[in-house]
Formats: sequence, structure tokens, C-alpha cells
Amino acid sequence: MLTAPSSPSSSSSVPRLVVAAPSSGSGKTTVATGLMAAFAARGLAVSPHKVGPDYIDPGYHALATGRVGRNLDAYLCGPELIGPLFAHGAAGCELAVVEGVMGMFDGAAGQGELASTAHVAKLLRAPVVLVVDASSQSRSVAALVHGFASWDPQARLAGVILNKVASDRHEELLRDALDEAGVPVFGVLRRAPQVDTPSRHLGLVPVAERRAAAVDAVAAMAAQVERGCDLEGLMALARTAGPLPDAAWAPPSGPPVTGRRPVVAVAGGPAFTFSYAEHTELLTAAGAEVVTFDPLRDEALPEGTAGLVVGGGFPEMYAAELSANEPLRKAVAALAESGAPVAAECAGLLYLCRELDGRPMCGVLDASARMTERLTLGYRDAVALTDSVLATAGTRLRGHEFHRTAVEPGAGGTPAWGLRTPQPRVEGFVTGGVHASYLHTHWAAAPSVAQRFVERCGTS
Repeated sequence: MLTAPSSPSSSSSVPRLVVAAPSSGSGKTTVATGLMAAFAARGLAVSPHKVGPDYIDPGYHALATGRVGRNLDAYLCGPELIGPLFAHGAAGCELAVVEGVMGMFDGAAGQGELASTAHVAKLLRAPVVLVVDASSQSRSVAALVHGFASWDPQARLAGVILNKVASDRHEELLRDALDEAGVPVFGVLRRAPQVDTPSRHLGLVPVAERRAAAVDAVAAMAAQVERGCDLEGLMALARTAGPLPDAAWAPPSGPPVTGRRPVVAVAGGPAFTFSYAEHTELLTAAGAEVVTFDPLRDEALPEGTAGLVVGGGFPEMYAAELSANEPLRKAVAALAESGAPVAAECAGLLYLCRELDGRPMCGVLDASARMTERLTLGYRDAVALTDSVLATAGTRLRGHEFHRTAVEPGAGGTPAWGLRTPQPRVEGFVTGGVHASYLHTHWAAAPSVAQRFVERCGTS
């Protein structure tokens, strides 16, 4: 019988597990999300986390746990913020499950272990459970797991969960091999029809685009894990995580607000699903009243809008509907024309263009956007090239690009960023109060971004 602690753990000592894998496609998301949902169904307050910049998996984690899914990215935020951000998200919880990224030791290209699952596990002092696709091996699994366990002993690989196991005999062979290697097996998932989680651009389709189906998918993951995993053993393992020395992160407060708090409208709904939870928290702490709206359905910006944030997502999937909402497009254009602060990332950049795949958009930027066959993906080092509503010239930030679209021209007369990787180039647009770019950034690494934006809302 799984027993929960008598009271929630402090965020520095909350039991925690990191779910890793030898490579992408091994079943990390199924296992991690299933564990979150299975433990939550047993009455535990579960804190969900995702290593890396991925926006989509945290949506499934939120469905599984009823709590906001949070990212832990040591490249975007710096290693020093991983413990504090984890403690912030895990406050009041009895268990935390951290889903890894790619293969266990894969991180920022050319940066060693930085931002890898192993790196984050070490920063969190957390045991690692390796999810292994065992569909085409038997005794060789021991050599594979031994290699991962011995490559970096400081990353404590404490056991495995075997995925895609064909039969009782196959399971017996795998267990015998891992027993010889001295590696505990915490679960065995049999080959089964894939849970209905359709993919797009190297990730799942966002929860907001398929809510009912996503709920069913999470329930199916939970059922697989409940049948095949030793939840009691995994909970005991999670309790072996070491205490964290860092205080929990908290968004810094801005100056006292006199009068009404400025309204910052944040785009949401199925077309704009990419946003880190800390951004809203930072805007609120800086003095804003954050109001979410859906550009697919709302024909006006929230009443009193003084600033606009349009994050990432897949607007190309909804170009016709976004274009058809002419009243909102005109409202966005008018807000930008007034000089009010507007921050747009990736999907937001496309929305502000004249057109997207030939369909009229907001026309704030003298640029055209279209879908392409080429995937642009990777971390970026960036420097602000001019003063804007987000940063002063010379401000350095790290970001992430992830898109299959192109904007022509790729930069305005006043570009937003100078990028140093993978090759030097300028990118994005700064015009009036508008800052628009492909670059996704994590504002917890630079709280002054939110503070500056809210200050501009009060003066525009």
C-alpha cells in the first residue's frame, strides 16, 4: 500500500525522481506522465517538471497532476536557477516527477553536459530511472544500462523501467540480465497499441488543441504504468533524493502600484499554447493584471489593455480562423500603433506579420510569413541590439528557436537580437513599442524583462 507523508514536504526535501532514457522515442513521456497521473490518483500532491525548453509535454503533465507543468532548463536559466525553480514549483507537494529530454546525456550542442537530463538530475540530487525500449534486445540490455550507469557515476542511475516487452519469457530474460548487473527493475510495460498522442514537429500535439483526447491519453498512460510499475518501490526511491541547498525562486516585486494595475493581455487558446508559467507570475509580481484571451474567438482585446504578450504555438494550423477574426486583428494593430508595449515570440511574430501563408494577419510588421519544410531548432546566445520594451541595448540572454516557418525579411531595420550561434546573424523586429522575434526566452533568467515591460505599460 502506497503511503503519503503525513504532511507535504518542504520544497527543498520533497521526494523526487528523474525519468530518463537512452534516446528519444524510448517512452519517457508515457512513463513520466503515467507516473504523475498514477501517483496523483492515489491522493498525492505531485509536482510535474520537464527538462529542457519543451512547452508541450508540460501540458500533459498538468492534466496528469492538476498542477502547472514547469520547465527546468539549465541553458536558458543557468544551472544556479534549477534548484530554486524546482523548489518554487514543488512547494507543498509530496512527490515530484521530472521528465528528461532526449537521451540522458544529450544537452546543449558543444556545451558538454549542460542542460542534459543527467546534468539536471545532479543539480536536483535526484535518483534517475532509465526507460529502456527493450523491443529488440534481451541480455544486451544489461550492457546498455551498465554503460549509462557508469558513464557518469555522479548521475545516480538507480533503476530501470522496461518498455515494449513482448512476453513473459522476454521479461524473464531481461530481468535475469539486469539482476546480474545489479540494476533494479521498477517496471515492465508490455507491447501495446500506442497511446493516441499524435505528434507534430518533434513533439506531441498541445493539450489545448485536443483536450478530450488528451485526457483520454493521460488516463491510458496512467493505466499502463499502474499495471506495470512498482509504485511503492518508486516512491521509496524518490525519498532517497538529497536535500537541496537553495531557497525557492520567487518573482521579484516591482514598485508599489498606485491606482489600477495595468492590464497585460496574454494570448492563449489552441493557437498560442507556448508559455512558461513563470512569465505570468513575473508580470503579476511586477504590478500587472494579467488577462488571458483567445485570438481564435475573442473579437476584442481585454478591456483596458495596456500591453500585449503573444507567445508561441502553432498559428499556421489556425491561419484561416485567425485571419477571419478581423476585428481582433484591427484591435491588435491599433494597440501597436498607439505605442503600447507588445512582446511577440515565434507564433506571435507570425501573427503580427502582414500575412501567413497568404492569409491576412495583423499587419503590425512589414513582413510576410510562410510554412516551410525546414525545421529550425536549437539553443541561441543573443544580445539585444537596441533599447526595447523588453531590454536595453547590450542585454545578453539565452534563447531557443523551434519552428518550420520563415519570415521575410528575417529582421527589420531595427533588429531585435544579434545571434551568435549557430552562426552570427541579426533577427527580429523592434519598432515603436513592438518587440517581435522567433527567439523563445525564459524570463526567470532575467526578471528585469517583465519589470521593464510592465513599467512601459504604465507610461505608454
